[in-house]
Amino acid sequence: MPTLRQLFLSNNAQTTNFPLLLEFERAEGIYMYDKAGRAYIDLISGIGVSNLGHSNPFVVSAIKDQLDKYMHLMVYGEYVQTPQVRFAEKLISLLPANFQSVYFTNSGAEAVEGALKLAKRFTGRQQIIAFHNSYHGSTHGALSVMGNEEFKQAYRPLLPGVTFINFNNQGDLDKINEQTACVIIETIQGEAGIRVPDAAYMQALRARCSETGTLLILDEIQAAFGRTGKLFAFEHFNIVPDILLLAKALGGGMPVGAFIASHDIMSVLKENPILGHITTFGGHPVCCAAGLAALEVLINEDLISTVARKEALFRKLLIHPAIKQIRGKGLMLAIELESFDLNKKIIDRCIEHGVITDWFLHCSNAMRIAPPLIITHDEIKKACEVILEAVEHYN
Repeated sequence: MPTLRQLFLSNNAQTTNFPLLLEFERAEGIYMYDKAGRAYIDLISGIGVSNLGHSNPFVVSAIKDQLDKYMHLMVYGEYVQTPQVRFAEKLISLLPANFQSVYFTNSGAEAVEGALKLAKRFTGRQQIIAFHNSYHGSTHGALSVMGNEEFKQAYRPLLPGVTFINFNNQGDLDKINEQTACVIIETIQGEAGIRVPDAAYMQALRARCSETGTLLILDEIQAAFGRTGKLFAFEHFNIVPDILLLAKALGGGMPVGAFIASHDIMSVLKENPILGHITTFGGHPVCCAAGLAALEVLINEDLISTVARKEALFRKLLIHPAIKQIRGKGLMLAIELESFDLNKKIIDRCIEHGVITDWFLHCSNAMRIAPPLIITHDEIKKACEVILEAVEHYN
């Protein structure tokens, strides 16, 4: 009889030749438990998904309640479904006034795809500006605006008309002009190793887009929902985008994404042609019920107000000569080390000792620190002890 691991390797598509092959039986709070009952601290939140930790009881209850009513009924946008309506209403109530219309998708990459189409359709323009070292997903359109040739060269040709500029460099902003449909940018670059732009840069970017009639798309797929110490990361920079992209923590552990814009912008998907963007499972009622519950927990329990103090504790504890820098904002942090080889050894040792972390696609010498927002100070201390022991072991 083959083991579950053997069946996984035989039947499930692999994306590397060296998967972690960890087997978990259950997860609760910040912990994941293997078959032997050993607990692992999830220090990466499933890559930005589990802001409330795992199996939050309010989210689980909302899922069960919705399952008793109905699951999939119809492709997105045709039926009035209570979970979608209430979730969109809640999101709009928390956003600036220019955000009036939510299009729910299955994932962040699909939200990117929809937003790129929307910007081209609304402006009638074809040029897209993206950023070096950006990451927006792996589908063809999202890959086209990824700023790392290593990950995309095998899949060309991709979308034409995409120009890349340097992140946080005002000198490049003159490349945005009256032929530019949109600029797509991560409010805080994630896979580049957590790069936080200057407020003055973000304000200059917003001004240049407004001056040229270019739509500004902010990708907050990783950065939203308290991850940086604000509900939305753009609040740090005193700007408002034209289109906002959300996913990951949006669903409280369930798969859902969204692109959000004004009625005026979003309305172009309704005609010439009709059904300008279609998704079968986007805005699935169970996912929307989970997302609404997660958002209400995040706000009602005031978890965002705890993020800055937790960031400060990580920065205070993670001091070692081998740690060159800690970058980031809130609980979206990167620990920079000398090399990928060193980083990988430290990550592997952390996992061996019960702390799950990883590296960044475009910055392999940096370690990701992005725990659930519910992590306590004692749990931070415990995780940091494991990280520092691993760092010391290899230095």
